[in-house]
Amino acid sequence: MRLGQTSVIFFVSKIAGSAIGFLATIYFARTLGEEVLGFYALVLALVTWLTFIGSIGWTGAVTKRVSEGNEREEYVTAGTIIIGLLGLSVAIGVFLFREQVNAYVGQPVAEFLILIVLAVLFRSLWFSVLKGYHLVHIYAPLSTLKLGVRSTAQISLVLLGFGLTGLLVGYVLGGVFAVIVSIAILRFRPSLPTRDHFSSLFDYAKFSWLGSIRGRTFDQVDIIVLGFFVPAGPIGIYSVAWTLSEFLDMFGRAISNSLFPEMSEIAAQNDPQSVSGLVEDALAFGGLIITPGLVGGTLLADRLMAIYGDGFVAGQTVLPILIAALLIYTYNKQLLNTLNAIDRPDLAFRANGVFIVTNVVLNVVLIWQLGWVGAAIATAISAAVGLVVAYHYASSHVPFSLPVAEIARQWTAAIGMGAAVYALRKVGEPYWIADYNAAFVVALVAVGASIYFATLFVISSRFRTTVTNNLPSDVPFLPT
Repeated sequence: MRLGQTSVIFFVSKIAGSAIGFLATIYFARTLGEEVLGFYALVLALVTWLTFIGSIGWTGAVTKRVSEGNEREEYVTAGTIIIGLLGLSVAIGVFLFREQVNAYVGQPVAEFLILIVLAVLFRSLWFSVLKGYHLVHIYAPLSTLKLGVRSTAQISLVLLGFGLTGLLVGYVLGGVFAVIVSIAILRFRPSLPTRDHFSSLFDYAKFSWLGSIRGRTFDQVDIIVLGFFVPAGPIGIYSVAWTLSEFLDMFGRAISNSLFPEMSEIAAQNDPQSVSGLVEDALAFGGLIITPGLVGGTLLADRLMAIYGDGFVAGQTVLPILIAALLIYTYNKQLLNTLNAIDRPDLAFRANGVFIVTNVVLNVVLIWQLGWVGAAIATAISAAVGLVVAYHYASSHVPFSLPVAEIARQWTAAIGMGAAVYALRKVGEPYWIADYNAAFVVALVAVGASIYFATLFVISSRFRTTVTNNLPSDVPFLPT
């Protein structure tokens, strides 16, 4: 399967999953309000960090070793044993400190937290195995199906009046479903690992664990710090703005997930320099979706947040900043992905260390001084710092060129799209009352996306070639 098609399958699957999550979040926001969503966001933030403690980079190590193609069953079995033991340790720790956990969140959630942590740990492990087997095109739809199961369970339980408990139980059910289906797809049969298999995983994980912290720091450290400074309501609004921003980063994630096993295999067979073309592709298309998303999100921030309810409109200030942070971060992630793929997790370790320290310090200082806007600013600045460091290390070991011209074309198309969307909003807004806000936003987004991709198709030969090369069949008269 061609890499572009794999990325598209991943992206389309994530689009479907995000659409499900988007609709579910709207329902929860309007039914339960921002305070309950704030409690839920705090629980998921704790899950993010506790699952890191329960994996410490092991899932990334499993993907790397399995992707190399040798003794796969032994590595998967070793990874399962390690994750099981670490997960049990985390569960015991949460149980012992359940009173402190409940006090931080503001609700009695410790027992649910344990179940979610275990479900997420094993779901992450088996998803990493699927990626290691080069089955990204299967892992992605399964991830969407998992989200569908989770959302269906959550909505059903909320309808029955379970509120926050329903959200948490539904989350567990989605994770359990993903684990069962992953094992069934792989038809996995355990094979007894040796000490060498554990050592090999450790050799990679001892550096890649900081990469796990990097992702978790970027995703959740602002929520964790906000939990100490602001009440649950604003946290709920901020988490919705962040979720909306993450929707735009799906294509960047699709590229990094699709390219990692290919880079890893090529680098293992040849040398690190042989992946330079893939690195340039990753940078050229990493911002394909999020670039116009930043322009559109800035122009429509108030109306986008109003979809969730009037109480969420206050999040319009942080939404553009968070999208900008994700745009910077997606390029950073492609470069770190490259370092890990060429088996230089030590360099990714250093780059991640700089990013993490910067992010944590800035979040504490700026949230203390500026509140939730400070959290968004801290996220953007730390992403920029991380990008500079990652570029320094990646460019020193892989001879790639920055695709400046291609990125400039994306910005040209996005700015043209923004001008059209702005004009359409000014013309159409007086005729659209609040009850039709969602329909108005969907119409503007659809028109804007059409203008952006049509413009880019005309001005970018690289984009045209990529599209035509990855179509399932030849389309006559399509220019290249």
